[in-house]
Amino acid sequence: MKIGTLCYLRRSGRTLMVHRITRPGDIHWGKWNGLGGKLIPGETPEECVIREVLEESGIRIESPRLCGILTFPSFEDDDDWYVFVFEARGFEGEAGPCPEGVLDWIEDSKLQDLDLWEGDRIFLPWIGSGRFFSGRFAYACGKLQEHSVVFHDPSEG
Repeated sequence: MKIGTLCYLRRSGRTLMVHRITRPGDIHWGKWNGLGGKLIPGETPEECVIREVLEESGIRIESPRLCGILTFPSFEDDDDWYVFVFEARGFEGEAGPCPEGVLDWIEDSKLQDLDLWEGDRIFLPWIGSGRFFSGRFAYACGKLQEHSVVFHDPSEG
């Protein structure tokens, strides 16, 4: 089992994305993703996402908002991935070089035009919807086989 974070930085109708074209053999090769990575033992998801975004972009995020949790069964080397999904609208700094790929601020209206994982096309609109989500995305050979989601309204306690 692997536990990670994923963050979507947003400003002025744009989202910071990384085009994963730096490391051949990367499971995400050629795809566009949000920023994030694996938790270090003892680290909270919030600490992880702040650290990962800083390492990958040079940007220091403030008060990342947890939007949901995603489960990817047997996604990589038969390991399940559990991913805490965040949105950040408060941050300092400018995007610099990224060891994972090329960073770019993409217009929100054009996110769906990118080469994304199939599941990303589904869950991206959930981010910022005001509803907490718990989603499951099952892939086989790089193709989405099935997905499900449960939404939680934070006002319902």
